[in-house]
This record gives sequence, C-alpha cells and structure tokens, in this order.
Amino acid sequence: MITLETEDGEKVDFYVLEETRISGMNYLLVTDAPEDAEEGECYILKDKSKAEEGDAVYEFVEDDDEIDYLYRIFTELTEDMDVDLRK
Repeated sequence: MITLETEDGEKVDFYVLEETRISGMNYLLVTDAPEDAEEGECYILKDKSKAEEGDAVYEFVEDDDEIDYLYRIFTELTEDMDVDLRK
C-alpha cells in the first residue's frame, strides 16, 4: 500500500498491484480497493521523482496513448494474478 497526498493535503491510500520500468520510467498499477474487495478502480501512476528527492513523487497517467500502451503491458504482467483489468 502507498499513501499519496493530494494538493489539498488529503491523504489517499492505494494498493499496489504491479510495478514496471519502461524506458527509464517507473510505473505503478494501483487500485483503491483492498485485496478482499471484489471490485475497485485501477490507476496507472508515473514516478516523477528526481534522484535527489527523499520522497517519491507520482502523477496519474492521463495521456490516452500512454494509457493504452501501459494497459496492454500491465494486462500481460497481471495475467497470472486474480486481477481482471478492464478499460
């Protein structure tokens, strides 16, 4: 689980399903639902941290082409898990 802080200072918990590194960029597939939940929303986060930063800085991937590409990759990575990804 990771906790993100919004611009308003609100803390939001996400559960990490999978992680991958593509072209030097780290991505996380996260969900807002705990493991025992039957359904939840999934999001793809991009690590925008700089090496000198102490805390990780993530942003939601919003570009449609990037989401489509990452969706295919995360679908393959999670095919052996009990996760059914849908767009």
